[in-house]
Amino acid sequence: MPQNAQTIILMAVWVAAIAVFMYFTMIRPNRKRRKENEAMFATMKAGDYVLTTSGFYGELVDVQDDMVIVEFGGNKNCRIAMKKDCIEQVEKAQQEYKKPSDVPVDNRSSKDKNNKNDKSEKK
Repeated sequence: MPQNAQTIILMAVWVAAIAVFMYFTMIRPNRKRRKENEAMFATMKAGDYVLTTSGFYGELVDVQDDMVIVEFGGNKNCRIAMKKDCIEQVEKAQQEYKKPSDVPVDNRSSKDKNNKNDKSEKK
């Protein structure tokens, strides 16, 4: 095999090795991240809390095809429409809590509780 042919083959091997390296370090992780983001965007709904790419936390008010409306802070007048791509993380809205009137509360102090226990032990 002539020297010139060996050089061409060696160069082709190096180009292929670089292409494989670039695929596993750049292209494949980007596809994986894009797939995870699409799954996250598909599960977003009004009431979820989000972190934007600029670092702001807010609550989703409305979710459309490629846009969302986010309410920042407690101010109802601070609503901003933005692309879904600007959402970094989504935290699902928590389930509704029971009303305080539905939960029994023991209003006695710890001192009163100890006195009750002492009386029951003496019997």
